[in-house]
Amino acid sequence: MAKLNGWLIYNGHLQTNKFLDYVEWMLKAAEKQGIELAAKTNDQFIAGTTSAGYPAVYSRSGKQTELPDFIHFADKDLHLARQLERLGVRLFNSSTAIGICDNKSLMHEKLAAKQIPVPKTMIAPLIFPGMKLIKKTYLETVEREIGLPLIVKEAYGSFGEQVYWVENRQELLEIADRLAGRDHLYQQPALLSVGTDIRLNVVGNEVVAAMKRTSENDFRANVTAGGSTQPYRPDNDEVQLALAAAKAVQADFAGVDLLYGENGPMVCEVNSNPHLRSIYECTGEDVADYMISFISNKLT
Repeated sequence: MAKLNGWLIYNGHLQTNKFLDYVEWMLKAAEKQGIELAAKTNDQFIAGTTSAGYPAVYSRSGKQTELPDFIHFADKDLHLARQLERLGVRLFNSSTAIGICDNKSLMHEKLAAKQIPVPKTMIAPLIFPGMKLIKKTYLETVEREIGLPLIVKEAYGSFGEQVYWVENRQELLEIADRLAGRDHLYQQPALLSVGTDIRLNVVGNEVVAAMKRTSENDFRANVTAGGSTQPYRPDNDEVQLALAAAKAVQADFAGVDLLYGENGPMVCEVNSNPHLRSIYECTGEDVADYMISFISNKLT
């Protein structure tokens, strides 16, 4: 049987050590399992159509490119991802999963549709970009239903950035003005979990690694924001919640972040493309090996 031939697509403008480390990590995992995996940047291709109106993906040469057996899509270029899927390529994760996880507002809609426990959340009313926030009466509802302090999250953001702690009404008014025209949400803090969360890495229908993240000086526990880690053994409720959350957003692979709630664990968010080094250094589990095995089993 011929070797599987795949691509790993990542963003051509993210040439940082963190992202390049992920690429090299995945390439080595594929090589160990005898799978041909080539790294490609998203800007090597252009999604488009033919003159007859059919979906197409063009290379830098201007020709339609020969496509692989599968693609590990480690980017958020949804136009390219969707066009590749229309051409019949299996993406891990799918464009649907990436799009849901990339937008925290949409992600919470999908979690709510499956009754996944999360902190009480309210999505800001739409204001078109460039428009000034004139009516602020909805903030009275936010303050009444969620209370203060609260957490504000921009829908688009990574590594704990674009997440804000709001202590009082004045700060709430100021951040609403600042985020006018940007999709964002308001969320009740999980007070038992301030500065602490649990990251569970899900591959398929299995939790393959877990760690507890803690920050002593920030309400966010992200490692990038300075949090420390320790290995964690999740209980059955936490495992089942992480699996349900990954399924709700249709992810093959996911980093599911859980919080401690008064009535049990809650989902903070689901990441469709979690980085692997921190959980490997914490637990010794190479999540990339599980991911490559999952792809191979799905395709063969």
